[in-house]
Amino acid sequence: MPSSRAALKVLLVTVDPQLRVQLSEALRNTAGFVVAGVVKSAAEATRRCQDLQPDVAVVDSALPAEEGYTAVQDIMAFRPTPILMLAGAVGGKEAFRALAMGALDVMPRPAAGREGFARELMHRLKLLSGVRVIQHVRGRRHKKRERATLAGPPVVGIAASLGGPRALAILLKGLPRDLPAPVCLVQHISEGFVDGLTGWLASESGFCVREPVDGDPLVPGTVFVAPSGVHLTIDEGDKVVLDDSPALEGFRPSATRLFTSLAEQCGPRTVGVVLTGMGRDGADGLLAIRNAGGRTLAQDEATSTVYGMPRAAVEAGAVERVVSIDEMASVLVGVVREMAAAAGAGR
Repeated sequence: MPSSRAALKVLLVTVDPQLRVQLSEALRNTAGFVVAGVVKSAAEATRRCQDLQPDVAVVDSALPAEEGYTAVQDIMAFRPTPILMLAGAVGGKEAFRALAMGALDVMPRPAAGREGFARELMHRLKLLSGVRVIQHVRGRRHKKRERATLAGPPVVGIAASLGGPRALAILLKGLPRDLPAPVCLVQHISEGFVDGLTGWLASESGFCVREPVDGDPLVPGTVFVAPSGVHLTIDEGDKVVLDDSPALEGFRPSATRLFTSLAEQCGPRTVGVVLTGMGRDGADGLLAIRNAGGRTLAQDEATSTVYGMPRAAVEAGAVERVVSIDEMASVLVGVVREMAAAAGAGR
C-alpha cells in the first residue's frame, strides 16, 4: 500500500449525507486514495481547494441552487483542480454544461443497486489526477447576467472592517444625496464607537446616517449602520430586523448575515459592496447576492488598507467587478440608476 504522502487527495463537494458516506467509504477502502475534505457549498469548495490543494475534486450536481455548477466555475477560475462531476443524467444538458465550465469528466450519480460504481469512480479519479488543468477565467468573475425587470427599488449593502471608516467617507462623499436607494452598512468597530461613526460619516458625507431600530422601513438616501452586538437584517417589505442570534464566524453584526438577508428578500435589486478589512466576513453573503441575480463590487488591493475581506470575496467567486475606492462611488451610482430604471420599467 502506498504511503499516505503518495495517496491521491480527493475533495468531496456534496450536501447529500448518503452520497457523502458512500463516496467516503469507497475512498477509504481503496489503497492510494485519501479524503482530503468534505464540503457543502461552492464558496467552501473554492476555499478548501486553495487550503488543501487536492489532486482531484468530486462535485455533486445536485447541490441546491445550482451550487454544483458554481463550484466548478469558481474552482477553475481561482484554484484550477481536476474535477469529476456527478450528474443525474450523463447524456443530459447538465453534463455538457459542467464540461463547458471546466469539469474534466462526468459520471452518473450512484443509483441504488448499481454495481461497480466504486471501481469506476477510482479508475476515473486516478486518470484525472494526472491531468494538468488550466485556469478558466470565464468563471464567476466574468459571467454575464441577464438583467431582469425589477419588482422594487434597489437596495445597497456595504461591508467594511479595518480601514473602513476612511473608505466609507470617500465612497459616501461621492454619492449624490438623492441616491434612489437605501444603504445598509456593517462596519466592524469596537463597541461604543458606532454613535461616533454615524455622526462622523453624516458630517463628512451630508447623508442621513443613523442606527436603525427594529421595524424601520428602508428609506432611499439614508445610510443605516448596524448597531453594536446585533445583526442588521432585512425582512419582507424592506423593513429592518435587528437579530441577536449568535455571532457568525466571530462577528455580530455580520456582513454575511446582512448580505444573505438582502439576497433572500431583495434578490436581483441588491447591490453588495465589500470594502477594506481583515478576515473574510461578507464573502459568502456576497456570493448569495450574486447567485440571486444582484450586483456585486469589491475594493481593489491597491487602495485597501487590508486586502482581506475583498480578497476572500473575490476568491469565493462573489465579485462581479473590482474597483478602486476613488472610482467606487461612480460605479455604484451607475449600477443603482440602472436598477432604478429597470424597476420603473417594470411598473
